[in-house]
Amino acid sequence: MNNLNSVLIEGNLVRDPELSYTPKGTAVCKFSVACHRAFKQDEQLQKEVSYFEVSTWTRLAEVCGEYLKKGRGVRVVGRLKQDRWADADGKPHSRLFIVAEHVEFKPQVKKQDEDSREGEEKAEEGAEEAGTTPADQEEKEAASF
Repeated sequence: MNNLNSVLIEGNLVRDPELSYTPKGTAVCKFSVACHRAFKQDEQLQKEVSYFEVSTWTRLAEVCGEYLKKGRGVRVVGRLKQDRWADADGKPHSRLFIVAEHVEFKPQVKKQDEDSREGEEKAEEGAEEAGTTPADQEEKEAASF
């Protein structure tokens, strides 16, 4: 029986994701997520930020590489993985990162001018005629791949 190894984080991308392929052609996407936390200590509000490296594989990697950009909010569900190695001097090193099994894309908030709002309203009308709404599209976008 496997031991429990599960991680859930929510935050924003620190930089654009890096999509690459293994020699066998498997897609791998790597990105960093910043998670902010606020707490009170001695009646003062303290803030801390933690940074996590995330890797995704196969179709999920391709989708993340295509749609994620720096600053985009995400919720990542996955597992911790530890890499261990020794350098040329024999000194041991290790690093932890998250292997994502599910990535939800948070809705993007964009500032729009009047012209783009009109175009968006027309697109919404067309989606309603087709039987889908922007909310349906957001749900599909947030779905796991």
